[in-house]
Amino acid sequence: MKKIMAPSFCARSVVALALLAGLAAAPTVAKADDPIGTMAEVSLLQGWAMENGHYMAALQVKLAPGWHTYWRAPGAAGIPPQFNWSGSRNISGAQFHWPVPEIYEQNGMSFLGYETELVLPIEFTPNGAGNLMVNGEIMMGVCDDVCMPYTAVFQGTFDTSAPAENKHKITSALKQKPKLVSGARCTAQPIEDGMKVTATLNVPKLGAMEVAVMEHPDTNIWVSEASSSRKGRTVSVQSDMVPQHAAPFFVDRSKLRITMIGTGGRAYEAQGCSGS
Repeated sequence: MKKIMAPSFCARSVVALALLAGLAAAPTVAKADDPIGTMAEVSLLQGWAMENGHYMAALQVKLAPGWHTYWRAPGAAGIPPQFNWSGSRNISGAQFHWPVPEIYEQNGMSFLGYETELVLPIEFTPNGAGNLMVNGEIMMGVCDDVCMPYTAVFQGTFDTSAPAENKHKITSALKQKPKLVSGARCTAQPIEDGMKVTATLNVPKLGAMEVAVMEHPDTNIWVSEASSSRKGRTVSVQSDMVPQHAAPFFVDRSKLRITMIGTGGRAYEAQGCSGS
């Protein structure tokens, strides 16, 4: 497998082998017991209580040599991860701070993801005072020559009064997030089965080739792979959005996310856009 600078995404066949990795409950960290022993190890990392009342922790995924996993919106060639926190206590929300993914190619197909290790900072919002009890599940794709859906269940308790742990590792991952840009503008035009959204933002060139990604917060809405064009620092990004009822619908531009990704950990992101 090699990193590339080509933005094309292609469909890939997936070997549907469902695996369950059970993680033993621990006071602060839960580590995966991979049934195969070569694919991945998942750990829940203790972090620290934040000044805003939230709790910063992280999920660490260590991958065996040659294996990779995916970014939140990996393209048609990848499997987007899914999370479930329904068994947790004193947690009302979880915000993910995704590090910039790399652009990879395998068997002529490209995707956005991670090799070797992913440290994903997670900012938990508690319901109230006291410790946070995490009982979560991640469903992700892990791939080498074949791609397999992989489910890991993890448990742990975060003591909000305890000293910070893993701060260097988590802070390092936080610094790898895309740089935020403001001033993005969007137009939305009806199409037969949904809406065509065009976003314009101002970002520097990220290399010879770039990947554009547009995301809608409702995962039930299908979003096409984005096309992009550039004129100097001005980038135009376009995607079709199709809801389940396959008809034009209202698009809340303030909820859209547009990301431009280059190689070497370079990326810019607009969180929301205004009408032009």
